[in-house]
Amino acid sequence: MGFYLVNRIIHLSVSRGLSIREETQLKNLSIDEKSFKKGHQYITVLSNPDTGIIIDLGDGRTKKATKALINEVLTEKQKQQVETVSMDMWKAYMNVVKEELPNSKICHDKFHLVKYLNDAVDKVRRRETRKQEELRSTRYIWLKDHMNLTEKQRIKFDSIDLTNYKTAKAWRIKENFRAIHFKQSQAEAFILFYKWLQNALNSGMGQIIKVAKMFDTHMMGIINAMVYSKSNAMAERLNGKIQEIKLSARGYRKFENFRSAILFFHGGLKLYPQESL
Repeated sequence: MGFYLVNRIIHLSVSRGLSIREETQLKNLSIDEKSFKKGHQYITVLSNPDTGIIIDLGDGRTKKATKALINEVLTEKQKQQVETVSMDMWKAYMNVVKEELPNSKICHDKFHLVKYLNDAVDKVRRRETRKQEELRSTRYIWLKDHMNLTEKQRIKFDSIDLTNYKTAKAWRIKENFRAIHFKQSQAEAFILFYKWLQNALNSGMGQIIKVAKMFDTHMMGIINAMVYSKSNAMAERLNGKIQEIKLSARGYRKFENFRSAILFFHGGLKLYPQESL
């Protein structure tokens, strides 16, 4: 009975908080996904990267669900005021932003871009391990931040980095991208990205080339991120907080309960009756 009472209080508080939420100008938005239940079930998280507040959540990550979320949460005036939207390369998110937020610029999150490159480096390593025994059990050496390597890992890394292995070359291409500063003029961003892209495309490694071609297809979203220095860093931190809520409740079966719990703690809402007076 206690759980149902607490759940009801959370629902009522969130409902009241949303009903009195003031309309504010939202120049920058972040759209991210979060796993909800097993079986590839996701929720879409719409947040404000400037304040760290979760604006609202959508049930699913389809175009239909994302479009409904945007239109239910933002007024027409707010939609016209949005300048940037940081996200990964999920097609549904991109299509909705292009259709519903016409004045905004899509900024592809650097964290997700590096993740694609990390996956490519690992695929190069796994393929090369078949012929190079020295690469066995080195997966995390190539994925971890170089500054966070243990002494043993650093020695191992240095010995391999001096070789002509493709894994080491793939790692350097990934690190060169990570080193690009995401705060510069559009002209500088184009030059830096183009130089990196040509190097990646000429690497001779299929896994790296595949990611490079994907980056090339979404070049403007990457250039925008480089120019406006927008990312999903705050969204990722919020994802961690959402995970804490999920674990504390040992999972949620209903989206409505999950949504209310998230907005209760991280929606920046006025939750008490006296706050609405």
